[in-house]
Amino acid sequence: FGTHLLLIAALTLSPASATAQAGNDASGEDVYPPRWDLAPGNLQEFLGKDNKILIDAWNYRERLGVYKNLLNYSATYFSASGSQNLGNILWGLPLQHGWQFRTGRLADPSSESSCGSEDGDPLCISVRSWWSCMNYYLSVIPFLGAVEAGLFGDLQDKVEILPPEERRADFCYSVANCRSHLPKVMDDWKAYFESPATSSSFKLDEALGLMWKAHVASIAYALPKFQDSLKSLSGPEAEFGEDWANAVDFIAATHFSTDLQTTNQFQAFLPQRMLVEGDVLPSISGFSPEQNRVLLAMRALHKTNKFTGGLLLKLWRKAMSTEAGRKMGRKLIASLTSS
Repeated sequence: FGTHLLLIAALTLSPASATAQAGNDASGEDVYPPRWDLAPGNLQEFLGKDNKILIDAWNYRERLGVYKNLLNYSATYFSASGSQNLGNILWGLPLQHGWQFRTGRLADPSSESSCGSEDGDPLCISVRSWWSCMNYYLSVIPFLGAVEAGLFGDLQDKVEILPPEERRADFCYSVANCRSHLPKVMDDWKAYFESPATSSSFKLDEALGLMWKAHVASIAYALPKFQDSLKSLSGPEAEFGEDWANAVDFIAATHFSTDLQTTNQFQAFLPQRMLVEGDVLPSISGFSPEQNRVLLAMRALHKTNKFTGGLLLKLWRKAMSTEAGRKMGRKLIASLTSS
C-alpha cells in the first residue's frame, strides 16, 4: 500500500517528460520571468524616503525586484555552478512568480477593477488574487528573512513594505513586524540565508533542504489565511491551487533543485492560462497531453493524501529522509515517465 502511494506521488512530480517539451526554453528569450530586465537590480533603485527603502510589493516590477536583489546578493554562493548565476536555487521563486504574472493569476479575479489587466494596469498585483497573496509569503518574507540575516548589510530598520489598499491585517511589513507575527517562518528563511555565509563547506543538498523547509513553512502559514480567496476563483482553478500547494510538500521532500534550467523545465507542466468552468481533466482544451496528465495526477495525489489523513506525505518524507533516499527518489521520479 505504502509503495503504491509513493509511486503515485513520484509519477505526479516527474520533470522527465517535460524535458523534451521545455528543453529549448532554457536558452531562449523566455528563460527569465517576464520583464526581468526592468526589475530593480539593487536596493537603491527602490523609492527612498526618510532614510528608508520603501518597496511596493503590489507592483509586479517591484516584487520582481525583491527576487532580483535576493539572487544578485546571493550569487557568490553559487559561483561554482557557472556564470550568470544560473545555478542559484532561488530561481524557482521568481520563475514561479513570472508564470503567475504571464498566466493572469496575479490580476483581480473578480474583474471589478483593472488591477492586473492588460487594458488597465498590467503591473498591478491584486490583493484579491489568491495566487498573489500566497506569493507574498514566498517573496516578501524570504526577502525580510534575508534582511534580518544580514545579506544586504545593516538594513533591519531601514526596509519597509508598503501595504495594499485592502486586507492590510493579513500581511506584515518590516523585519520586526513580521517577526512578531510569524517568528518560525522568519527563523526558517533567516536560517537559509545565514547558512552559506557560515558554512566552510557549502553543500547544495543542505542548502536545498533549508530552502525547501522555509518554502513549505511559508505556504503552511499562508494557506489557511487565504482560504476565502479561493472562492473568487473558478472551481477548477481553486482545485488546482490547492492541488499545487499540496504537491509542493512532496517536491520539497526530494530537495528538488530549483536552479534556472531545472525550474523552467518543470514549469512546462503547469497550465499556461487560468482554469475556467468547463475545464474537465484529463482533456482540457489547448493543454498538452503531459499537462493534462500531470494536473490529473496532482488532483489524485491531493485526494489520496487527504483520504489517508496525510499518511501519503508522511511515507514520502520518511523515504526521502536521507541523502541516498532523496537521490533514489529523484531517479525514481525521472524513470517513471521516461520512455
